[in-house]
Amino acid sequence: MGDDQSVTPLTYALLLAGTVSYTCLMFSWFSLPAYLSLLIEEFGLTGSQAGLLAGAVPLTYIPIALFSGVVVDRFGPFNSLAVSVGLVGVAQVGRSAATGYPSLLAFTFVLGIGGTGITFGLPKLVSNLFPSGRTGFPSSVYLLGASAGTAGAFAVGRPILGPVLGGWRPLFYYTGLFALGYAVVLGVGALLRPAAGRAASASEFSLDSMRRDLSAIVRHRDLLLVVAIGTMYLLVLHGMQGWLPTVLESRGAAPGRAGRATGLLVAANAAGVLLVPAVTDRVGHLRVAIGVCGVAIATGVATVALTGIGAVLTAGVVATGLGVGGLAPLVRVIPPELDGIGSARTGTAVALVFAVGEVGGFLGPLLIGTFRDLTASFVPGLALLAVGGLVVILAGRALPSVDD
Repeated sequence: MGDDQSVTPLTYALLLAGTVSYTCLMFSWFSLPAYLSLLIEEFGLTGSQAGLLAGAVPLTYIPIALFSGVVVDRFGPFNSLAVSVGLVGVAQVGRSAATGYPSLLAFTFVLGIGGTGITFGLPKLVSNLFPSGRTGFPSSVYLLGASAGTAGAFAVGRPILGPVLGGWRPLFYYTGLFALGYAVVLGVGALLRPAAGRAASASEFSLDSMRRDLSAIVRHRDLLLVVAIGTMYLLVLHGMQGWLPTVLESRGAAPGRAGRATGLLVAANAAGVLLVPAVTDRVGHLRVAIGVCGVAIATGVATVALTGIGAVLTAGVVATGLGVGGLAPLVRVIPPELDGIGSARTGTAVALVFAVGEVGGFLGPLLIGTFRDLTASFVPGLALLAVGGLVVILAGRALPSVDD
């Protein structure tokens, strides 16, 4: 783990390089939900099929996240980021040429595989570059990069770039090419092998060392509570970002307005990413911060479910974004601070949070689509997301060691 003396301008340059990888991932990922209503029409998708498509990336995390996290811990963060961004680019170019639902779904799974290396590589990079107690701000930086990618897909990709380029296929194609080019840039950085981004030594690749890490991780009580919080965070995040434009369009909003509203959700998410860690670092009481985020999520999603288009719905969107954004850095920053985990096991620990948590990330979009098919309403699915906020409150109250 880094120390105060090792934090240099190069440290922040490496952080920014990693941050752009997250921007590439999230723009590519959410360019599909931004066009979901159009894809439903073009490919004749049912609500369940659309929900599976919107939830395909988090579904990918469930079977491979732990393996990916172990690989990141041993392969090194910069190597992992270079390969992963390359996979994102391949997937996005492939989706641009999709001939039907199966090929579109298959390439979305490929994007998810690339996404795991970015999701776990960045916390590993931060834990290598920055000293304990100073990881909150750099974690907020790369999460802001993620928010910029998501917001760009909804607020710029669909209403501006898509029409300029000629539709969703050219948009996917050119953004995929950009990701491939950036993967080359990261590959050059990996070849330079800066100290913070090196792979583990050969001895650390043994099956015994992997088994010890996994055993320590899966039996850690406090980490399992973080897993519960992460599951609800991802349930709401992917459910809302995957379906909010379609929900609003079903209420009569124009695609541009629906996209801007989802961009507002992402902007509020970014505000939560910045504010919650900063306030928590200053005043402590991490459990209170988790509880406040849970309250914001529960009330915000319930407001979206039960109101029409207008100022009240906007307030619900903002509250949801703030709550989800506040949890985003916390579920990544807490694991390396727990006894028995530290920097060496950060990739594996965060991978467990997402391996289980992405069950929620997958179910969020799927449940909304499925209940829409069964009830002809988005309200039941959104109500389940609101319950996720209550689970966050309870899990946070049971997490005492983080305030020690």
